[in-house]
Amino acid sequence: MTSHGDWKIPAAVQPKAGDYAYDLDRALSAMVSLSTRIPPEAFTAETLGTERAGNGVVIRDDGLVLTIGYLVTEADSVWMTTHDGRSVPGHVVGFDAVTGFGLVQALGDLRLPALPIGRSDSLKIGDKAVMAGAGGRTRCVAAELIARQEFAGYWEYVLDEALFTAPSHPHWGGTALIGPAGDLLGIGSLQLQQGGAEGPKAINLVVPIDLLPPILDDLTTRGRADRPTRPWLGLYASDSDGVVVVMGLADDGPAESADLRVGDVLAAVAGEPVEDLAGFFRQVWALGEAGVRVPLTIEREGRPIKLVVTSSDRERFLVSPQLH
Repeated sequence: MTSHGDWKIPAAVQPKAGDYAYDLDRALSAMVSLSTRIPPEAFTAETLGTERAGNGVVIRDDGLVLTIGYLVTEADSVWMTTHDGRSVPGHVVGFDAVTGFGLVQALGDLRLPALPIGRSDSLKIGDKAVMAGAGGRTRCVAAELIARQEFAGYWEYVLDEALFTAPSHPHWGGTALIGPAGDLLGIGSLQLQQGGAEGPKAINLVVPIDLLPPILDDLTTRGRADRPTRPWLGLYASDSDGVVVVMGLADDGPAESADLRVGDVLAAVAGEPVEDLAGFFRQVWALGEAGVRVPLTIEREGRPIKLVVTSSDRERFLVSPQLH
């Protein structure tokens, strides 16, 4: 999670207008800063905080703003600030846990251009791009695509092909990945460390924009994607040295109710061995929709134990956005 503060981007990595074939300043003017408040009793309040801040990008002329979902999940107050200092209230339109996208509708006239949605599959390794934050060129990074690969997040999240960029944007949440044609190719989600001969360096993980068009109409009309709901266990896990281990449990979630414990090794799902974190989540999702019973084999203190977790719909634990 990032927050507003006295952060700076070194001039050496700021984008220069002459390096791009499109109107860079016009594209950057589609960015807004987001500030949200979340009720203290909300499910995500403890893990993500009750005050969140980041970026968003206008994707439609009527003031529809795309951002990363964790900034707006369960928010009951949303404010957007434009590059010229105007503040406009908004409301959460939708959130999609599968992709990580969040949508906000401005409740006043932002008077900003929309950034056109492009095709993230057009971006090649080594291509120049801009990781754009709100506030103009000094809040942006001239980056390039350094990798496309699978990503598994400990919170029951998998991207089949995430985008990775460097140098890293220090205020990455909800940044816009702007491609060589001046269009939107992704939304910034995380900062990670990449190892190398010269030591670790910070990189950004970006959710590819190609995941948005299939669900955009659903999110704007229903608040969620119209697809079968994945089973959710309410656990946080990581993998290392070939084993997947429970690192935490959601309060009153399905895993805690089934007596899973921190430190348990997740050895098998429905009798099939677990090989890695992404594989474990996919094995669970393959069993059916939310509510399906998930047979697990775990190892606890060196002993195998079989138990069953009755999965749930993650969104039942969240405060839903109020559709207008």
